[in-house]
Amino acid sequence: MINKNNQAFLALLRGGLWEKDVEFWKYGSVDFSEILRLALEQSVVGLVAAGLEHVKDVKVPQADVLQFVGQTLQIEQRNKAMNAFIADLIQRLRNEDIYTLLVKGQGVAQCYERPLWRSAGDIDFYLSKDNYEKAKTFLTKIASSVDEEDRRRMHLGMTIDRWVVELHGTMYTEISNRINKGLDDVEDDLFYRGSVRSWINGNVQIFLPSADNDIVIVFTHFLGHFYGEGIGLRQICDWCRLLWTYRESLNFGLLESRIKMMGVMSEWKAFGALAVEFLGMPEEMMPFYKKTKSNSRKAKRILDIVLTTGNMGHNKDGSYRVKCAPFKRNVMTFWRRAGEFARISMIFPLNAVGFFITYVKARVRSLYM
Repeated sequence: MINKNNQAFLALLRGGLWEKDVEFWKYGSVDFSEILRLALEQSVVGLVAAGLEHVKDVKVPQADVLQFVGQTLQIEQRNKAMNAFIADLIQRLRNEDIYTLLVKGQGVAQCYERPLWRSAGDIDFYLSKDNYEKAKTFLTKIASSVDEEDRRRMHLGMTIDRWVVELHGTMYTEISNRINKGLDDVEDDLFYRGSVRSWINGNVQIFLPSADNDIVIVFTHFLGHFYGEGIGLRQICDWCRLLWTYRESLNFGLLESRIKMMGVMSEWKAFGALAVEFLGMPEEMMPFYKKTKSNSRKAKRILDIVLTTGNMGHNKDGSYRVKCAPFKRNVMTFWRRAGEFARISMIFPLNAVGFFITYVKARVRSLYM
């Protein structure tokens, strides 16, 4: 159920996402501490803070505004420090003849009106197979901690200084071989056909996936998380801003063929309805959007899940991962994932079962690699 505080939160989010005035009087008396909690939970504090600047019809209490200001200043400082770290690390990699793309995160942040107000997450590098192995060898030597590698997906996380850095040799999901086949085409386009764009970060040129490829990467990445542990509104906002920023240059024919080939057009349309009907995305700027009762109903259910689970499923009780022995932990994870897929099957019945089977197979294979 979307209550009054949820509605006010979404109104402010829309105001910040699109830099448009917010009619706030209609929500009456709202609990700004609850709105801040939601913003923190969904990793969109900066967007909501920007939305507060666009409230013209109601005087927001100064004490509440200052809470958002304080949080946003911390986000801005973190982003500046992260950007400096990324520039330095990429230059160090190049000095070792290692070349990478920056995906998601700070690259997508450049699509926002206020890039430094987007809440930062991890640093994700996408590399060709050879560069992945070279980067793994070089970076693990300077990391303070290194996670266990997912060798099948070529994914390795580590901490360098105070930053979490993730290496990706593929951008595969765990839910669909059809999606992964489509991502193979994206990979070929990036590493063999050179379809990239760039961002000048300080005095260092950072290479990013081209918009046509980045949109597919961002969408399939958050879709994998949606079917898995959960996603937050930040990931959906990233998708919206990418589509908006590159609306004049996108190859819509290529995008449509890829989405259909991956078998996720139903998901695209439902998330598109959420973007338009709840996040204020201009209708004409959302590819393949069509207002129908079915899409609107799916969008509402998706939003309920996102608001309930929090960003990346942070609202879920994960204490069992620490308390339980490995076998019991794996069993509990399986049953929780089964319940989550069952809930999603009420939205996407055709794909949820097949995606769950693929997910289970992937997890079983990972145990023996």
